[in-house]
Amino acid sequence: MKSWQINKIRPLHDQVVVRDMEFAERKLASGIVLPDDNRKSEGIRPRWAQIHAVGPEQKHYQVGQWICLTHGRWTRGAQVEIDGEEMTLRKVDLDEILLVSDEKPRDETLGAVA
Repeated sequence: MKSWQINKIRPLHDQVVVRDMEFAERKLASGIVLPDDNRKSEGIRPRWAQIHAVGPEQKHYQVGQWICLTHGRWTRGAQVEIDGEEMTLRKVDLDEILLVSDEKPRDETLGAVA
C-alpha cells in the first residue's frame, strides 16, 4: 500500500488520532496464543493505541499517551510517512475510550501491546 508523505498533521476540534494499534496474533508470556480477532464477531477485545496527535480543543488526552478503545471504534487506517517513518494513523471515537495510560500497557487481559 502506498504511503502519503506529510510533515505534520493536526486533527480538527477535539479529535484524537492514534498509531501503533496491534492487530496480529499474539502469544502471551504464559504461552497462550490469542488469535487475530480483526473482522470477527466472537472473541473480540479492546485495543491499546498510542496517541499521535490531538486537536486544539482536546483537554483530556495528550500526544504520547496510550488509550484503550472498545473494539472497532476507530476509522480505517491511513498509511503515512512522517519524517521518514511509515505508520498507520486512525481517528478514534472519543466516547469509546475506556482507559488512558502514560506508559506502554502490558496488561494481557485488555489487549496488551507486545
